[in-house]
Amino acid sequence: MRMRFKPYAHDELMAADFHVHEPLIWGGKWHGQYARPEQPFILELGCGKGGFISQLACAHPENNYLGIDITDKVLILAKRKIEAAYQAAGRPIDNVKIMSTDIERIKGVITPEDEVSRIYINFCNPWSKNDSSHKHRLTYPRQLIAYREFLKDGGEIYFKTDDDDLFRDSVEYFPASGYDIEWITYDLHENEPAWNIRTEHEGMFTEMGIKIKALIARKKPGADSVTWVDPKVLKRMAREAAAEAAAQEGEGNV
Repeated sequence: MRMRFKPYAHDELMAADFHVHEPLIWGGKWHGQYARPEQPFILELGCGKGGFISQLACAHPENNYLGIDITDKVLILAKRKIEAAYQAAGRPIDNVKIMSTDIERIKGVITPEDEVSRIYINFCNPWSKNDSSHKHRLTYPRQLIAYREFLKDGGEIYFKTDDDDLFRDSVEYFPASGYDIEWITYDLHENEPAWNIRTEHEGMFTEMGIKIKALIARKKPGADSVTWVDPKVLKRMAREAAAEAAAQEGEGNV
């Protein structure tokens, strides 16, 4: 269901100290934006309404968190959930921030100097493979390789989804993008780990009888751990090879 425009969202977010008003200027300086810059820096990509990051960040003051989504329409809800969680815990909001950014263009917004320790991706848009929109998936190899730029060696990606096709493809995406899958389940709630935080989407899908799939992948060091090749590059290589073969054939006929 499409979310309605919220005319009050922009002004309310601009008034929040933990909302990042100008995300494009902080590349390489993210740690310094927190009260305790020495702490691990953790991202949630596609934080949505904030049900996950509000609980996680409030429960773990020893880490610094950044929740990212593309629109103010959902970030305003995340902002309010974070405020409610910290108020209930009697804690200042000093280890979490939220910002609006296109995650497909995150390279440069977060840089290698920012050294991210962990990334969470929860119930992202599965994008159908039938119309080539799968390239927009947050776990598509082009994206996973981009995350390698700022995720430290040995850093983890926690991924959850209800979508069978997305999960099946992602199980192939991660190794090709230079990650080891260290833990995987096709039914998260069968033996639910203590670290899991059930989000609104997770509860909804569970009530519908849909099993939640999840994995933890760890970044392998070295560029040679990446085996994926962009389809555009493969097509160009095929054209160049065909042109070279045609030229050689022409020389042979002279």
